[in-house]
Amino acid sequence: MIKIIAKVNVKEDCIEKFQNGAKEIVEKSRAEEGNISYSLNQNIKKPGEHVFIEEWKDEEAIKVHNETEHFTTIFPELLTMTVGEPEIELYKEV
Repeated sequence: MIKIIAKVNVKEDCIEKFQNGAKEIVEKSRAEEGNISYSLNQNIKKPGEHVFIEEWKDEEAIKVHNETEHFTTIFPELLTMTVGEPEIELYKEV
């Protein structure tokens, strides 16, 4: 199993729009064959900071996910509402 932590900093005036737009990518990603879990989380103390926490069966499932229409169209749109580059880290359970 592989876990992905993807942190983005959303512009203050875009938080609601970002969260609404992210709902579709979360729902569609959860329905993918190799997905175990997928959620969007907001930092309580820093409302602009959001983290996608994902669990995938294997690297192949991530590859397929990265090529889906919802990922290739929605994620770039969400990034227009953020500041700086996303921080994306992959982890394996030990």
